[in-house]
Amino acid sequence: MPSRPPKTRFTSIRLRVARRFHLLAAALAVGACTETTSGPEADRPLDIDLALPWSTAAVAEAGGSPALVERGIDRARANHRMRSLLVVKDGRLVVEEYFGVGGPDDLHDVRSVTKSVVSALTGVALARGDIRSLDDPATDYLGPLVPDLDPEKRAITIRHLLTMTSGLEWDESGGFGSYSEWIRSRDHLGFLLDKPFVAAPGSRFNYNSAAVHLLGVVVEQATTMQLPTLAQFALFDPMGIARSRWESLGGGFHNGGAGLDLRPRDLARFGQLFLQRGSSGGRRIMPADWVDISSDDGAGWRIGAGSLDGTSSLGGTSYGYLWWVAPGAPEPLYFAWGYGGQFVVVVPDLRLVVVATNDWYRVSNDGGAGLYERLTMDVLVEDIIPAFR
Repeated sequence: MPSRPPKTRFTSIRLRVARRFHLLAAALAVGACTETTSGPEADRPLDIDLALPWSTAAVAEAGGSPALVERGIDRARANHRMRSLLVVKDGRLVVEEYFGVGGPDDLHDVRSVTKSVVSALTGVALARGDIRSLDDPATDYLGPLVPDLDPEKRAITIRHLLTMTSGLEWDESGGFGSYSEWIRSRDHLGFLLDKPFVAAPGSRFNYNSAAVHLLGVVVEQATTMQLPTLAQFALFDPMGIARSRWESLGGGFHNGGAGLDLRPRDLARFGQLFLQRGSSGGRRIMPADWVDISSDDGAGWRIGAGSLDGTSSLGGTSYGYLWWVAPGAPEPLYFAWGYGGQFVVVVPDLRLVVVATNDWYRVSNDGGAGLYERLTMDVLVEDIIPAFR
């Protein structure tokens, strides 16, 4: 299988701030869907059954601004890499647009959105008791997979992997770097764990896809299920997600850092599950407190980029458990973010979920991933989200 470009990320907070790096790209698209019955009452917690087909409504019927949505559509169509835009308001699908060669039944390679799914599976494993504590050393669950490991590296915990603070040397800035070397390696765990420390575990954020893959292996070993099997059983089946695809890395392992393909409607289901704090039609799929802590501003720092710049009205972004968090936005939001402009955005105060996907293939030869990531988020935060205030 050809190697895939890594997600462009920042090896340190200082690097991100210095570069004003890229957040968010690719033109958005929007369109109204057919009308159905009225939505949930504004003061009632949302808990739709995600295994059922989506109910739909027009933008105006859902209380949105058709003019702002149409402006977002126009801006989105200017981006030749945009593939989908979906908006769910009050549990109803009110925007569903596809661009280029994509369609509603096509699986889309969502890159680092995979990480947020692995985070959810970690929460499931913790709730099941398969993982005892987030402060357990990750190697406690790896057994013979990592023999003769240095004691210092055995101190890396599951929480460190969830928060991108393993302390291991890694550089995914610029679009390739460590990820390209790692994905081509024959020993994906050894390649990571052979890296030297550049910081004490838990002390510094450094974006590291291989570390999240390591977390996925921990979850697999703890639950005795491969990631695709666990995800289907614990998350996807209860949400009515029938189709998915994971990149195999050989040896029975799958890429937990960037290997998942899903349909855009099913990405919306995943976002809606978090909006509903882990519940679907009264069935508890994921602990509510796991949703809360995953989407919390636990890192304490802020970085800026595009529409989420620290000087803008959104107040910059931070990090939870493999989710990006914008706690200073007019309506605080959090989002899963994949290379080249793959987004699942959750806005709890507006009861809103927004999904956007882009074609990332060879994007480095077409202006770079950051351009399309920025274009996408600009439309989301300047047009689509304000349309439903």
